[in-house]
Amino acid sequence: MIHRAMRTGWIYLAALALLVGFVAPRDTHAQARGGRDGGPPATARATAPKNFTGYWVAVVTEHWHLRMQMPPKGDFSMLPVNAEARRVAGTWDPAQDQASGNACRAYGAAAIMRIPGRLHITWADDNTLKIDTDSGTQTRLLHFSAAPAPASATTTQADWQGYSTAAWAGAAVGRGARTPGPAGNLSVTTTRMRPGYLRKNGVPYSENTVLQEYLDTFAEPNGDSWLVVTSIITDPQYLTGPYATTNQFKKVPDNASGWDPTPCRADQPR
Repeated sequence: MIHRAMRTGWIYLAALALLVGFVAPRDTHAQARGGRDGGPPATARATAPKNFTGYWVAVVTEHWHLRMQMPPKGDFSMLPVNAEARRVAGTWDPAQDQASGNACRAYGAAAIMRIPGRLHITWADDNTLKIDTDSGTQTRLLHFSAAPAPASATTTQADWQGYSTAAWAGAAVGRGARTPGPAGNLSVTTTRMRPGYLRKNGVPYSENTVLQEYLDTFAEPNGDSWLVVTSIITDPQYLTGPYATTNQFKKVPDNASGWDPTPCRADQPR
């Protein structure tokens, strides 16, 4: 039930807090070395410990007034922001963001999982997992291969989602080391994000932000399937410490029912 999803998320937060100081992007190519007898390396899709694909709908169980409604200007509750972040947030003007083509500032990788809506998770190829959102019509690509990240952030629309490297948590990465996180989870590290908002009321995050996520999925005895996304955000420019959240999604059994792609809106909660 939903209480299990919430409990699972908070357990992850407690455990993952210990990892914040040293979690960093890893060479996921080593994880893909699964071939035997000189054969080709095993793909991420072939070695997936769980199935994350399908349609998922967000279930807002906490901070309802900050996620389902437009948060008021100057509301920094539960955010470890510094004085500069407060100053920048004080200049927030949603009408100006909308008019200037920056309506997607709150739909970047560091915040998109908090936006109410639906996810569609599929395999783009055997080593790339794709997450589409109907809110803001964003697309995230999670790269399991060792493809290099872009040299720098640019101002193109795609950069709202930055560059994400992925690995199966608990998997061996060479010389006895293992990818951090609960075994069987999907571990994702995202960098190179275009500066955006942590919250739709203009609370900023910078291009130096690092987003560490752990995704888990499980089924309840009644057949309901849940996806729990634990996120840890660090930003040396605007945050005084890590900002951690958990978000729950329930699998939609009839696939695309309710799927409603909508453009980014700076003046609406979704």
